[in-house]
Amino acid sequence: MLLTYVDESYTKERYYIAGLAVHHDAIRSLESELAGVVTKARRTCRGVTAGSELHGHPLFHGKEDWAQLQPRQRIGVYGDALQAIADHDVRIFLRGLDIPAQRKRYGRPIPPHDVVLQHLLERVNGYAARTDQAALIIADELQEDDRHRKNLTDFRMYGTPGYLSSELPRIVDTIHFAPSHHSRLLQAADLVAFLHRRLETHTETDLRATRANAALWARIRARVEHQHCWRP
Repeated sequence: MLLTYVDESYTKERYYIAGLAVHHDAIRSLESELAGVVTKARRTCRGVTAGSELHGHPLFHGKEDWAQLQPRQRIGVYGDALQAIADHDVRIFLRGLDIPAQRKRYGRPIPPHDVVLQHLLERVNGYAARTDQAALIIADELQEDDRHRKNLTDFRMYGTPGYLSSELPRIVDTIHFAPSHHSRLLQAADLVAFLHRRLETHTETDLRATRANAALWARIRARVEHQHCWRP
């Protein structure tokens, strides 16, 4: 069984979703190591608590629980979390959408999240089929949870739209939505989604930041199973 944790990161022009497909045997260990990253930070960093969340934006920019950390410390925490992901049986799926291109091509475009999530589900389903596994989808809470559940139900009945149409037979049950502050695995998906979006859409003005981001991504690059941004 693959438990696939899903989270998004976006700008006005690009919408990305990251999916971390974790083999069920690795769940407890990865969850424990991610909690251990926070425990390690608490020993040396002021303001960090047992409940501090591993989220990309506040960790990257020094906000919320990470506000009292120096950049080097925050990079260290981010790197430790990504290394925990890299050390486990995880496959990373990255899908994106060029929003202006979609609006230019389609008069009534489908919401970006719907499009990108569909593409991600197709790729996760394909990987699960190749490896003879089932996949359960767990996503961060959204305001329109029921619509996304209904979309998956429709996909399984009628197939996904587009040239890779699939009834997603390897994806089981429904999409399960959970609050990320209760899930270290959803936080891990957030870390990957944020860094991927940052690398794809932002030009750093500080060479040190460029090098640091590249070094962070290098930790998990080998775990990336699929990566694509659709430009209609």
